[in-house]
Amino acid sequence: MIELPALGWQSIVIFVVFAVSLLIATYCTYAERVIAAFLQDRVGPDRAGPYGLAQPLADAVKMFTKEEFFPGGANKALFVFGPCLAMITALMSSAVIPFGNNISFGNNAFFLQGIEVNIGMLWVFGVVSLGVYGVMIGGWASNNKFSLLGAIRAASQNISYELAMGLSLIAVLMISGTLSLREITIQQSIPGEWAMWNIVRQPLGFIIFLVCAFAETNRTPFDLPECETELVGGYHTEYSSMKLGLYLFSEYVNIFVVSAVMSVLYFGGFNFPFQYELRDWLASSQGWELASAQNLITALGTVLLFGKIFAFIFFFMWIRWTLPRFRYDQLMRLGWTILIPLAVVNILITGGLITFGVIK
Repeated sequence: MIELPALGWQSIVIFVVFAVSLLIATYCTYAERVIAAFLQDRVGPDRAGPYGLAQPLADAVKMFTKEEFFPGGANKALFVFGPCLAMITALMSSAVIPFGNNISFGNNAFFLQGIEVNIGMLWVFGVVSLGVYGVMIGGWASNNKFSLLGAIRAASQNISYELAMGLSLIAVLMISGTLSLREITIQQSIPGEWAMWNIVRQPLGFIIFLVCAFAETNRTPFDLPECETELVGGYHTEYSSMKLGLYLFSEYVNIFVVSAVMSVLYFGGFNFPFQYELRDWLASSQGWELASAQNLITALGTVLLFGKIFAFIFFFMWIRWTLPRFRYDQLMRLGWTILIPLAVVNILITGGLITFGVIK
């Protein structure tokens, strides 16, 4: 058996995670159209390939081959840098997400995770927060008043909802005692106690986080930075070719990442009910080696984690084609006067439950 160094394994996992993130973002554009067509009782994409499955490839070719355009008076360097920053930060945030438990190769055992840092939650939160700078830079560098208004909206919206999102995560931190996404996931895998998933212990915190996730990803009903009816196209009004594609793809990558984070923080991540009982049954009754049984459990857990992620992605798209857009004053009022106080109340309730031993 070839010994695989840990650094080599991490490089492979990081490459695969980036590739999967881009693939999912690409086909999210197809899923968006299919779901919209289903909800509106019409035919979706059906021209490019069977059932329209080649439509994302056609869109990619169109984006790459369209004419480059720079508006008059634009800052060309920042005009290009804005969408690049938005895409880079979206991809970086997926590196610390644990997509599976340990898997064994000979004498080596590795986690299906790009990098493990004991501040993984802060990593995701910080990197995603940097994404708004890509929006702000692109909107300002376009030399367009509608783009600038969209960028200002994105910045103020980001500040408002990140506070509530951060406060909702404090309650999870109080329960878990760690910022490591891997440790938070493992703590939800206590044998025989699958009901220890944080959604059971933090239902209010999850609802707050979910609402803030819509604002963080600029999705309807909180897509005020784009808001076609008011701002033409918002911060990317002046963009064309692949620069526009980077903005659009980064939004879908962010949806994928935030769906993965919610699955990890609140729905057990790669854990599933009776996984340890299944592993022990395979090892004791079916004659499997313990390492082989654990590898199967890891594979099943990874598949189920992606099932949870896809369920959240579908929910994001369902909401887009169901609810109307908020007015800007309603958006800000919801963040400052409702979500932030609710998040503070959730922290106080969680602290009381921990103090009296209801939550351990």
